[in-house]
Amino acid sequence: MLNLAIKPGWIVVENLVQDRLGHAAFGLVAALSALAIAVAALADLGLTPYVVQRLAAAPEFLAQEFPVLLPLRGGLGLAGLAVLLPVGWVLGYRGPQLGLLAGVAAALLLTQYGQFLRGPVQARQHFNTDAVLSVLEKALLLAAILALLPGGLTLGSYVGARLGAAAFTAVLFYGLMTRLFGRVRYRWEGPRARQALRASLPFALMAVLYGVNERVDMVMLERLHSPAEAGYYAGAYRWADAVMMYAWTVLPLFFAKFASTPHDAEAQRKLLWFGQRVVAAPLLFAVAFGLFRGEVLFWQFHHSRPDELAKMALCLRILFLNVLVHAFFAIYSTLLTSTTHEGAVSRAVAASLALNVVLNIVLLPRFGAVAAALNTLVCAVAVSGAYLVLVARRTGVALPWALLARLLLAFGLLCGAWWAARAGLALPWWLEAGLMGALFGPILLATGVVQLAEIRALLPKKP
Repeated sequence: MLNLAIKPGWIVVENLVQDRLGHAAFGLVAALSALAIAVAALADLGLTPYVVQRLAAAPEFLAQEFPVLLPLRGGLGLAGLAVLLPVGWVLGYRGPQLGLLAGVAAALLLTQYGQFLRGPVQARQHFNTDAVLSVLEKALLLAAILALLPGGLTLGSYVGARLGAAAFTAVLFYGLMTRLFGRVRYRWEGPRARQALRASLPFALMAVLYGVNERVDMVMLERLHSPAEAGYYAGAYRWADAVMMYAWTVLPLFFAKFASTPHDAEAQRKLLWFGQRVVAAPLLFAVAFGLFRGEVLFWQFHHSRPDELAKMALCLRILFLNVLVHAFFAIYSTLLTSTTHEGAVSRAVAASLALNVVLNIVLLPRFGAVAAALNTLVCAVAVSGAYLVLVARRTGVALPWALLARLLLAFGLLCGAWWAARAGLALPWWLEAGLMGALFGPILLATGVVQLAEIRALLPKKP
């Protein structure tokens, strides 16, 4: 919940940063960050989720294996940085750009090492402590950027603030881990390190595929077209990513529920049909708002030309259609990965990644940010179709076609009402959104997405 609380503040500040630095400068940083995230995912090799899983199952793992894994994880991070700079050079980055890449990558690798150090805290179920730690770096960075803004923010000071916040947080995490669990004495044992790497490979494959699949657009757009186009795309993607945070917060809850009933198709069916509505319904309203009023989300961009704002708004609308696809079908990926079908999901994501790269090579040089958004949407539709086929063939869970149709009908009615309001009422955006929000509840009831009996069951009963 703390992540959900700090996310709006982070979006506002990032919008300010992009407005002050300019689209080209911010697009360069966004591309460098995307490249660094992809390499950082590879450098982790799945060790972080592996450690959390093992510590939760076997508390003695901390004393037996952590002294080996700590230096191993640190070495992998340094190796990732050493590999990243030559990769950046091959991609065409030179001079100051390589320096920025080193700063951005070092910050991300420190952030990732801090997440690794949080593993014992998560596994021992120190939930309140972990919740605070999860937002600490973002809070420090927000404070640093707000302090820099009045004096004039530069590209170097922005990257420096990111690096400083990440370094401080990593040191703090290490100190906290030492205080909670005692000092960990490093030691190197090759066989144990190799055993841990082999065990973490299933996690690594998923992390690398998702990390690269989500970030390849930004890097290719900046390299194949221009940093400014990458900036437009980053400004739109920021809002789509923020909206999707709701799904990424809710879906892990269903992951645990699905995993607890691995051989009960009927229980999984009921859970899927329930989760489908929980995940999709709020996102349907968010998508409709983005489609009809997306331009108001760029209110902070005072230094942008009208054509730049129009391009960002168009990219946002396309990316919100991508959110719509995930609203309907992301839970099917959760069902598959929680029931030992990770390999099939990985192959589907790998195929989607290959399609995305091909589309980017063909379309980005000519159409820029709009093509990047369209490619993302096409690949989301393709991989979602694969999820449906895999669920039908591998799990024995009946697909809720009638429910999907009702959700689609509810979205269509909401969009129709919103179009009519735009055409006939000429209301301020906030009043229009409030009116549509009030109307969305009756639409959900009328289409059968939500039942009156379910609402009555939630109401407190009279004594």
